[in-house]
Amino acid sequence: MGQGKSQFTVEELQDYEDLTYFTKKEVFAHSKFKALAPEKVGHNKNAKLPMAKILQYPELRVNPFRDRICKVFSSSNDGDCTFEDFLDMMSVFSEMAPKAVKAEHAFRIFDFDGDDMIGVSDLREVIERLCGPELKLADSELQTLVQNVLEEADLDDDGALSFA
Repeated sequence: MGQGKSQFTVEELQDYEDLTYFTKKEVFAHSKFKALAPEKVGHNKNAKLPMAKILQYPELRVNPFRDRICKVFSSSNDGDCTFEDFLDMMSVFSEMAPKAVKAEHAFRIFDFDGDDMIGVSDLREVIERLCGPELKLADSELQTLVQNVLEEADLDDDGALSFA
């Protein structure tokens, strides 16, 4: 990391520090981004990596929601990420990010159908991903879990969870 010259101007580093929960030193996450596809990124600060490359990032490799994480942070909503998208993702998952910011992004990750509600189908998908393919729940067990979550957390009894 301390090798070579930064690809960013002082102003760009200041902007990134102002817009994320990172210090200037931490903004050097660009080296991690570049390591995912050095041939594509090179010295191009505006490179956009396909989701398949982003999913190779060690912290995402085993996450059952890795594709959703990429799509939520992708400015084009397709999972492909620019460095700014990647930096935003790292910032939200950093220890410095406020819990409210983390909660908002977690909600968006679990809202599979993008309707701003976590409904029955979203909850089923969350549970199935958390259980993984090794633990296939019977449909009745899955339905019971979904109903229990809704009974506990659906404060307005509309059959879904809302963020507001």
